[in-house]
Amino acid sequence: MSKKETRLGAAYALGAFILWGINPLYFKAVDTIPVFEVLAHRVLWSVVFLAVLLTVARRWRPLRQALRDRKTLYMLLLSTLFISINWFFFIWAVAAERVLETSLGYYINPLVNVVLGMFFLRERLSRWQGIAVGLAAIGVLNLALQSGSVPWVSLLLAFTFGFYGLVRKTIKVESVDGLFAETAMVLPLALGYILYLSMNGQGSLGRVDLQTDLLLVMAGIVTAMPLIWFTSGARRLNYSTIGLFQYLAPTCQFGLAILVFGETFTWAHVVTFSCIWMALVIYSAQSWLLARRRLSSPA
Repeated sequence: MSKKETRLGAAYALGAFILWGINPLYFKAVDTIPVFEVLAHRVLWSVVFLAVLLTVARRWRPLRQALRDRKTLYMLLLSTLFISINWFFFIWAVAAERVLETSLGYYINPLVNVVLGMFFLRERLSRWQGIAVGLAAIGVLNLALQSGSVPWVSLLLAFTFGFYGLVRKTIKVESVDGLFAETAMVLPLALGYILYLSMNGQGSLGRVDLQTDLLLVMAGIVTAMPLIWFTSGARRLNYSTIGLFQYLAPTCQFGLAILVFGETFTWAHVVTFSCIWMALVIYSAQSWLLARRRLSSPA
């Protein structure tokens, strides 16, 4: 990648993770609505928003051409599965007042990316990266032992998003095109569920108040923009380099969980988060040094 493309990828990644960091505020605003209904509206309004973008950008022909390739289509089906699971459990966690666990999951995610990059993309795992991954594992193990249960929400979010990013990086489809295809694949289910609720007098859209209607429609923008920026960044950066930015989202979520939502932060959390933070310092320091070397070398 040229220096210009690397800087552009960094800008996309920065914007994506800041937006992800503050989006619990949005999902907290709709936490009185059932999780499946919120998820259905995420899908519906994302399709609408992305369809407008595709029309403006005249991207329908490239999308149709990309979807003619069976391998691309199957990989998009796989990425759809991963992101759908991730969306559902994130919405559920915010509504269940477990934002601290989502924060831990996305702190772990950059280190998950390192491992996935090593196994699937043949990216080398350095000694310091190995130490960072080991510290993260110790932190997760500590929380499991202290609380008596595995932090499954954190691990599920970390791995589903890690695999989603891995699959999307290997697909030669533009970010808007790919995200539209993913949401369109589950649109029949989402739209069918919304219509079912409406026919049975249970849906929230048009039945609560104008603010609720606007919040549900906004789900398309809240969902689409950071994912578009993320996939744009992932296409321009080494997969392990994405981890350099990913701590921004969980840091915002961590602050919201403690300072805004008032979730409990125990000594077990102190030890676990300290291990994760030390791991990220080690990993980020090495990534920063490697990035400086690449930028200082001729394009």
